[in-house]
Amino acid sequence: MSYKKIAEGMISCEKNAEGQLVVIKTVQDVVSLLKSGPQGKIPVVQDAGTTTLAPVLSRVSGVVCLSGGLGAHLAIVTREFGIPGLMGAEIRYNGELNGKKAKIIALGGSKGELHILEE
Repeated sequence: MSYKKIAEGMISCEKNAEGQLVVIKTVQDVVSLLKSGPQGKIPVVQDAGTTTLAPVLSRVSGVVCLSGGLGAHLAIVTREFGIPGLMGAEIRYNGELNGKKAKIIALGGSKGELHILEE
């Protein structure tokens, strides 16, 4: 088993993260994440707002956001919490992301990557 790069983006915090990907599309998805325990999870969100993730943000390993940049509210908040946020991530993967073991890797500067474990 090895890790495969599936996305590049801008990193909000010069840290790496490991965890299980959880795709968040609705408030109910956040409630489910809160009930199952957000520790060790990396939410994948479309929007760079933080309202939806607010209840779990301080306890996740990292965040992947498909939009936004380093000035987005989500990037600012993840930086304040010391959580790596991969912003403006362009995911090149056609399979199911939910439940995949993943790594957010800070490359230096403002660049980062998302890798998933291939089984």
